[in-house]
Amino acid sequence: MYKQKSKIKSRRLSARNYARSIQSNSKFPGFNLAVIKGLSPSWQACLPLACLIVLGWGYVAVAQTPDAGPTTAELQVALDTLWVAIAAFLVFFMNAGFGMLETGFCRQKNAVNVLSKNLIVFALASIAFWAIGFGIMFGDGNDFLGTSGFFLGGADNSPVTGDAYQGVFSSLNWAGVPLAAKFLFQLAFAGTAATIVSGAVAERIKFVDFLIFSLLLVGIAYPITGHWIWGGGWLSEYGFWDFAGSTVVHSVGGWAALMGAAFLGPRIGKYQDRQVVALPGHNMSIATLGCLILWLGWFGFNPGSTMAADANAIAHIAVTTNMAAAAGAIGATGTAWIYLGKPDLSMIINGVLAGLVAITAPCAFVSIPSSLLIGFIGGVIVVFSVTLFDKIRIDDPVGATSVHLVCGIWGTLAVGLWSVGPGVYTWYGEGAGPTAGLFAGGGLGQLFIQLVGVLAVGGMTVLLSSIFWLILKATLGIRVTREEELEGLDIGEHGMEAYNGFLKETSPGGFPEGHGSAGISPDKY
Repeated sequence: MYKQKSKIKSRRLSARNYARSIQSNSKFPGFNLAVIKGLSPSWQACLPLACLIVLGWGYVAVAQTPDAGPTTAELQVALDTLWVAIAAFLVFFMNAGFGMLETGFCRQKNAVNVLSKNLIVFALASIAFWAIGFGIMFGDGNDFLGTSGFFLGGADNSPVTGDAYQGVFSSLNWAGVPLAAKFLFQLAFAGTAATIVSGAVAERIKFVDFLIFSLLLVGIAYPITGHWIWGGGWLSEYGFWDFAGSTVVHSVGGWAALMGAAFLGPRIGKYQDRQVVALPGHNMSIATLGCLILWLGWFGFNPGSTMAADANAIAHIAVTTNMAAAAGAIGATGTAWIYLGKPDLSMIINGVLAGLVAITAPCAFVSIPSSLLIGFIGGVIVVFSVTLFDKIRIDDPVGATSVHLVCGIWGTLAVGLWSVGPGVYTWYGEGAGPTAGLFAGGGLGQLFIQLVGVLAVGGMTVLLSSIFWLILKATLGIRVTREEELEGLDIGEHGMEAYNGFLKETSPGGFPEGHGSAGISPDKY
């Protein structure tokens, strides 16, 4: 009887356990043996391997040391490099602005020539500056020029800064970015200096002479004077300051352009019977667009010269840059309206650029109200400068000498007038900028230093540019023939037209009939 009861009890327990097993398998179908048995032999063989893989991954995940990630210093270098690269791209894009502005200011028969010069000049500048220019400008050497770092060679442990820097580019040891980023940004500036010359010598220079001169300017002349100021040379030690290049870039390009225009002589028909004959540009729409592109590019030109993602400095410099451009446009518009009788669009364009060039040197050192004054005065000056150069028979089709040379000098001197001095801005410490200017209670000291720098750089650039131009004139000849100039450099120099099929000028000289153009020869100028 007892055994029978035990068997019955055991059956009941077995039935209960079986029911629980069925219920459990219904909740977790993955563990249902019937399902597993239903799989093909290949899938059944894969199950143990999958289990081993899962267990192995779990072990590795537990045993592996977590990645610490980049340090704060590494992130700062990456951020600074990104900002410098973006600024360099903006400055590079200014080549499009220069090309459009110069083309619009010139006659349509020379459009291809002007565009070709603006396109090829940056390619030439890239090679020349990489080979020797960057080394002369920033390489270690003496107070006059750098003698190392050619082809970007030599020791360099950038982005290390300060006393920890070990390399041949000590003048750039304050910039905490890789050497390639330093070079790229400075290359964009060097290309700008060469492009300035293009507009002043437009419509009558031989293409090959312009190419050779651009190589000499970017490879030799520009880096030498640049070394004096930004490369730790004698002007830097003397206390001369030019934050983003009113003198280093714009005045140097302006001096070279002035000498080129002087040696070339004016265009045929520009000056007749002591009268200035207007040779208007063919496309003011494209010139205006070029001006706007340059205005945009200047936000890389000036704020990018911080060479670091300093939020306060970038914001302040961007605002002073914009305010000066706006004030320059207003100043030029009003002056042209009063002095010339009409609000000339070409003067408005040059007024914007005059304000931008003028603020380039002092943008980090002056207050926002001061930037308005600097830009406004630059806009007024450029109108009178354009007419002055015409009176002395210096033919500059786009006003490059007035904008870049005259307003570059003005902006450099403005540092000595309005710089606030150390202790005002966080990025402007002792030894990191000029002393207080005349109107900030600092006296004439800084202004005198700025004047010495303007004269020194101007004298050296005029000397070297004159040598280059005279050698080219004596060997290759720098001006096209009279026939080529009358027909247009597009055909004579390039064998093509920018506007094929469009209506041409009404006279061979490219200016209206009745001005006596036919009998005028460039030899008379």
